[in-house]
Amino acid sequence: MTGRGILLTANLPQLQNLIKRDPDAYKEEFLQQWNHYNSIREIFQINPDDQAQHFRELVTFISQVAQCYPKETADFPSQLSTLLLESHGSLAPDTRKTLLQNLVMLRNKDVISSIQLLKSLFPLLPRTTSPSLRLVIRKTILSDIRTANLRTKNHKLNRAVQAMLFGMVERGMDAEVLGDKGKLRAATRPAGERTTNGDDAMWAVIMTKELWKKGIWTDAKSVAIVALGCFHPAMKVQTASIHFFLGSDDDQEDSDNDEEAGIDIKALHHRREINKKTRSGDKKLRRQLKAAKMKKSKGDPATPNFPALQLLNDPQTYAEKLFDNLSHYDKRFSLDHKILIMQLLSRVVGAHKLCVLGFYSYIVKYLTYHQLRIPAILVALAQAVHDLTPPDALTPIIRKIAQEFVHPGVGSEVIAAGMNAIREVCRRQPWAMEEDLLGDLVEYRKSRDKAVTAAARGILQLYREVNPGMLKRRERGKEASMGLSVGRQPLPYGHSEGAAVDIAGLALLEDHLKKLREEETGKAEEPEEEDDEAAWEGWDVETDSESDSESEGWIGVESEGDDLELSDSEDETHTEKSKPMEEEGQQNQTGVSTLATSKILTPADFALLNDLRIQAATKAIPPSMPLFLKVISLGPRKKTKADYAERLASIEKGREGREKYGSLKGKKQKATPSSSTNREKARNKPVMMILSSRAVRGKKKASLRDKQQKLRAHIERAKKAHH
Repeated sequence: MTGRGILLTANLPQLQNLIKRDPDAYKEEFLQQWNHYNSIREIFQINPDDQAQHFRELVTFISQVAQCYPKETADFPSQLSTLLLESHGSLAPDTRKTLLQNLVMLRNKDVISSIQLLKSLFPLLPRTTSPSLRLVIRKTILSDIRTANLRTKNHKLNRAVQAMLFGMVERGMDAEVLGDKGKLRAATRPAGERTTNGDDAMWAVIMTKELWKKGIWTDAKSVAIVALGCFHPAMKVQTASIHFFLGSDDDQEDSDNDEEAGIDIKALHHRREINKKTRSGDKKLRRQLKAAKMKKSKGDPATPNFPALQLLNDPQTYAEKLFDNLSHYDKRFSLDHKILIMQLLSRVVGAHKLCVLGFYSYIVKYLTYHQLRIPAILVALAQAVHDLTPPDALTPIIRKIAQEFVHPGVGSEVIAAGMNAIREVCRRQPWAMEEDLLGDLVEYRKSRDKAVTAAARGILQLYREVNPGMLKRRERGKEASMGLSVGRQPLPYGHSEGAAVDIAGLALLEDHLKKLREEETGKAEEPEEEDDEAAWEGWDVETDSESDSESEGWIGVESEGDDLELSDSEDETHTEKSKPMEEEGQQNQTGVSTLATSKILTPADFALLNDLRIQAATKAIPPSMPLFLKVISLGPRKKTKADYAERLASIEKGREGREKYGSLKGKKQKATPSSSTNREKARNKPVMMILSSRAVRGKKKASLRDKQQKLRAHIERAKKAHH
């Protein structure tokens, strides 16, 4: 027995194999190794370099058999996690890697949960300086969360991880914003604690972005983590968070999916010319060129992350905080960072149609033609305008752009850029333009420069469509003039074209509920309703009598001249014409159901409403209507699958009146069916097949004497043919 213990102690893999087969029989040997591990661990904490190799072997052994002895190894995962977190800097790289691998192994064996593993891995990301270890940690976190959410969403794990990420971002929110401008950027280096907090928040934002990009997290909580990062004091965290919403991730070096280098098209063509010409090589070249073209099209300007923008919690407060951050630290932020914040603010304002009036007055100081990156600033301005933006806030901006960009003292490209910016702003809010300024801008269509002419014509065409009344009569065009003559007018500011009056089909639901009540209560309520109506009628009579008693002194006189018109004013005719319109409006309003104002509709009510609408549409279709019109009216319906007999009948029906299969070439003009002759076939042969034939090669090798004889014979035959 003693010899067996000595043998197994020296050979840990053999003991590991035996324990997995029969854990109870080798429990004493395991406890001996467990006590040995505890003593080595205490020595290792004092001196990590002493017996490091033996410690790694013991850790691996216990991790392999921990599931066989869960009570004895209950504290083992927490010990490994404590060693990694507390003694991370003093551990050797091999020891760190071994401890991390064994923690992942314990998670794969379900010894520990995903939350316990992630609580150990997330703090390691900002602390480790090894790129390889950081890559392993990152892949482990992503794969574990992806596996947990593979079939269904693991809400418990997601909430726990999101709470950790929130804590990592919030940890450094109380620090001072030093900015990234000049000396302020260098001043952020000495503060070690601030750098650590910035790293924690940075990795929280990076992991959230990766999980969003892979489609694992698509909820509002993940968006809230990145939205909180937009206000972090560290500039790198702000930049990464803003790029997430703008859809232009510039931190591709942080991605674990290293993209391949760009495909060199010239090298592909050169390699194809040198190598052997084969069909498979041509197909491979076409595939590579197609892939290069698709990659190039994907690398075009990034589109904003609109799903994330729509999931923002309280967009108005978020936009106001962004503007406060921009205006308060205006002197600390660099121009590039300020433009990033402007772009995000404009996207949020445009997507949710918000009102941040201070942004329009703030951006005025940047609207000069010599300003750096002025095209990006003009784009941000245009994106921040929508149909609910007050025109009074935009009129000074348009006047400023016209004064700075549109005058003879600047180049033609500056004038074109300014007029295009004005057009984009006015496209979103046409009422921001002044009539005098519009007339001056339209006059530039007579310019000699092509870009200026196109920009002026764009403004002219825009106002012909949206508000031709602001243009001069000769500039309106035919269609706009006809629309004005008919009485077509643009909608004023704040008015919508199709205002919702009622829920579609709500009257059907109201009638259905009314019928249900009548069936339940019977006709017991009818006398009560009649009594109520009688009571109201009596009340109406009393009011009429009171009004008559008040006007006892008046005498009614019948008018004899009904055809006589005593006034020629247009107001009375207008009111008379408007009376039928008001009556029609009152009739339309009386048809509106009041169920939505008297009851809170539940999802069951909406489901019933949908069924009632389908039933009403079915009843509205006459029985004589063709089937395909019924299908169009009722919406798409899935076609039933045909059985074997129906498929055979369809095949036989398609063969009716059709001849047997085969080529009909040369058979119609002949009495006896036959194919084409060999001479006809040779005439239609491909050239590459004929070049290798014996006849062509014989002509090439023919002597001069043979060629002369053939030529004489050809001439003789030609002469005989003419005679």
